[in-house]
Amino acid sequence: MSSGTTEISRATATQLAAKLRSKEWSALEVVAACLERIDDRDADVRAWTTIDADYARSQARALDSGPIRGPLHGVPIGVKDIIATAALPTQYGSPIYAGHEPKRDAACVSAALAAGAIVLGKTATTEFAFLAPTTTTNPRNPAHTPGGSSSGSAAAIADGMVPLAFGTQTAGSVIRPASFCGIVGYKPTFGTIDRAGVKLIAESLDTVGVLTRTVSDAALLASAITGNGSLLRPEFAFDELRIGFCRTDDWKDVDPATASILESAVERLAAGGALVSPIELPSAFGKLQQAHAAIQGYEAARNLKLEYEQHRSRLSPDLVAMLDAGAAVSDEQYTASTQLVNACRERLAEIFGACHVLVTASATGEAPRGLGSTGNPVMNRIWTALHAPCISVPAGRGRNGLPVGLQIIGRPGDDAAALVAAAWIERRLQTG
Repeated sequence: MSSGTTEISRATATQLAAKLRSKEWSALEVVAACLERIDDRDADVRAWTTIDADYARSQARALDSGPIRGPLHGVPIGVKDIIATAALPTQYGSPIYAGHEPKRDAACVSAALAAGAIVLGKTATTEFAFLAPTTTTNPRNPAHTPGGSSSGSAAAIADGMVPLAFGTQTAGSVIRPASFCGIVGYKPTFGTIDRAGVKLIAESLDTVGVLTRTVSDAALLASAITGNGSLLRPEFAFDELRIGFCRTDDWKDVDPATASILESAVERLAAGGALVSPIELPSAFGKLQQAHAAIQGYEAARNLKLEYEQHRSRLSPDLVAMLDAGAAVSDEQYTASTQLVNACRERLAEIFGACHVLVTASATGEAPRGLGSTGNPVMNRIWTALHAPCISVPAGRGRNGLPVGLQIIGRPGDDAAALVAAAWIERRLQTG
């Protein structure tokens, strides 16, 4: 790679946007650098399902020949392949939809294009964003999974192929891959980013999120596509950041070495000026894992009914088993699970108390070896069910030398405060 290509591939989206606005770099130069990186690396990483170099270059030329279009002017983005794109195939990680061409872009893609972003290509996803793994490898160590279901988006960011990417989360599909790949993942409050044009598996859980290199990049993308300028608050807004360290009932599943890394990270935050206190969840929260599973299964069995009934032989055994289990969830079980989640959601303000954010593990450990599993989402399910904004930031390296993430949880609807806190935490963990 040339020195110019290397510089571009290492730049954050925020840095790229500034250089593109000042015309120091052209959009065509940035796209060329991304394509060169993909040519060099994707045979090993396998992050992309579709790259249309001519389409990317045509977008870049149009931007270079006109005025600055918006805050993402000229910045390339990857789109998870369950999110519709009119100019590129959208295949949902399934052979059922090979070559499928939607008639229009998903709302989030349309908003990104309107803000000046360049759609570079489609990133690999697990089958319908569920469990069946892709062939994508972890750029930190190709013998390990990058996580799922936003596998390709996380790997492409971690490998410097693209500065921004869309993901989605039903359980832990943004936060866990971010942790495994050592990048930033941001799952906003449920409904913050428009889901029109996204293939849903569970309509009360599925959330569009973003994968980036820094928290500021995540805020930049989210702000640009939602029009919410408060997400870009650059200054630390708290006199003293108050953090609740929440181990949850599932902390027993966290690898001891990972637990030690995260406990050390929290100590560094306290030494850096944060006020840290332990948080225990009420006993009812211990039932949220089961409630999440019931809701996800029940809704998936209905959302994927056509695929199940007409193409069952082309579905993976794991997905068939989940859909069978989901079909067996009664209306009464679904209602009871939904009521439990709603009741716990109403208690969140009480649990946060004086804390601005809670922190816990992003995943149970480092990325597992092999590509047969995308990892355990147990540390993510309850926060997804509760519709809380979550951000994973790198917190250290585990015993295998792979990244470990710290998950920051905000109050539902207060993503701006969560992002400001996450940026502060990110800086302290980088420098502490």
